[in-house]
Amino acid sequence: MKAPLPMIQLIAHSHRRKIALNCGWLRAMIRWCIVLAAIVATQAFAENQTDAIKPAVIPVTSGEVTDQQISRRMQSIVAQMEKLGSVKVSVKESVISLSGEVANESAAVQAVALASRIEGAVAVEDNITRTLDLQSNLNPLISSVRSQIAQWIRALPLILTAVFVFGLLVFLAHQLANRSALWSRLTPNLFLAQLLAQAIRVAGAILGLVLALNILGATALMGTILGSAGILGLAISFAVKDSMENYISSIMLSVRQPFRAGDHVTVNEHEGIVMRLTTRSTVLMTLDGNHLRIPNAIVYKSVITNYSSNPQRRFDFVLGIDANDDPAEAMNVGLRAINELDWVLAQPPPHAIIETVGDSNILVKFMAWIDQRQADFGKARSLSIRAAKNALETSGFTLPEPIYRLRFDNAQKLVLSSGSAEAKSGLDKSAVLTTNQLSSAPTKKTNSGDTDNSDIDQDVSPENHMTEHVEAERVLSGEEDLLDDSRAIE
Repeated sequence: MKAPLPMIQLIAHSHRRKIALNCGWLRAMIRWCIVLAAIVATQAFAENQTDAIKPAVIPVTSGEVTDQQISRRMQSIVAQMEKLGSVKVSVKESVISLSGEVANESAAVQAVALASRIEGAVAVEDNITRTLDLQSNLNPLISSVRSQIAQWIRALPLILTAVFVFGLLVFLAHQLANRSALWSRLTPNLFLAQLLAQAIRVAGAILGLVLALNILGATALMGTILGSAGILGLAISFAVKDSMENYISSIMLSVRQPFRAGDHVTVNEHEGIVMRLTTRSTVLMTLDGNHLRIPNAIVYKSVITNYSSNPQRRFDFVLGIDANDDPAEAMNVGLRAINELDWVLAQPPPHAIIETVGDSNILVKFMAWIDQRQADFGKARSLSIRAAKNALETSGFTLPEPIYRLRFDNAQKLVLSSGSAEAKSGLDKSAVLTTNQLSSAPTKKTNSGDTDNSDIDQDVSPENHMTEHVEAERVLSGEEDLLDDSRAIE
């Protein structure tokens, strides 16, 4: 009987779980708030950018354009701009020549761009001097920063309202998703209940984001985000194809329930006791006590043999008898010995067949059933083989041994052709000795003491050590388990 888990350990585990859930919710809220702030900043930056459309031509007059008209039009434009106030304009043959001083490169580029848009201008000559004066360059930046700060302060109530609406919807979705009893009633599968809860959280976050962007007037940005998310999702789906396959396999295994915790199974070439089914892998404890994690995608596509689903299990073994012996009598002798064993079931009864007839022996296959709840498969099979073998030998049946024939014809010819009498004499003696040794080798055991089964332990009770170890680790580890004993096995 396994000792129960101490109450203090259960309480500590419960508190750790609550703290982890609260911390996880707080981290999620912080992440979403950062995302919302980044979106707002991106929208503000986009609104301040210049239009990417090709600039329109600046008209001069409805009639024929002259150099004086071009010069007056350009001078009137730069006079209205503080940072271009020192720029001088001269026009000759519709070629605008700009000179004077500006604070930085951006101002000079802007002056050239404006001149190139004047109607009738065929070219622009840039002779402007960039002074790179510190004060002249810092003043516009300071003014821009002040303007941005003032704009953010004016928009602060709107931003706070958007953040509040977003946080409220995320909080409500999180509280609804934490009602595990509701999702357990909707679906009996634990994994599907977790998926529904996670879907509620994601839906609440998306709805809060849409409402927040609508409050901020960034609806155009929402379309851009959705388009980018679609492209990004397609790229990610190709990159994590194996992970998605494993995740879907976890869902299918949790729905189908192909085994229970503690079942003895083989998954392809892997054999062990089932410990748990997680969202990523199936955990087995091998028969030598090691943990084995198999990805669920492999488990779902593999051939699974469950030895624990049916308590009755058949074992078989093959014994060979001499070709001159009666196979029917050998089957009767072996079956009588097997029927006398306590662990062999009477129904279905043991039986035997002639599996094959070889060159020097006949192979007889014996089959019998045991109850795995009362007898260990390996022990029962091993002792059954011993009982049948001893019964056959006691009844006079011969269990054939390998026979080898040695030929020395070529060796004798070589010796005769060499003319060496000593070598010939030595070869004859060796051949005779070998032949005598082979002829004197025993071919049948008649020792009646081999039929005594009392010298070997007849205990075939099942080994429960592995099962108890698996149950203890399941309780102490506290890992998730998608196996549900209340649901039927597939």
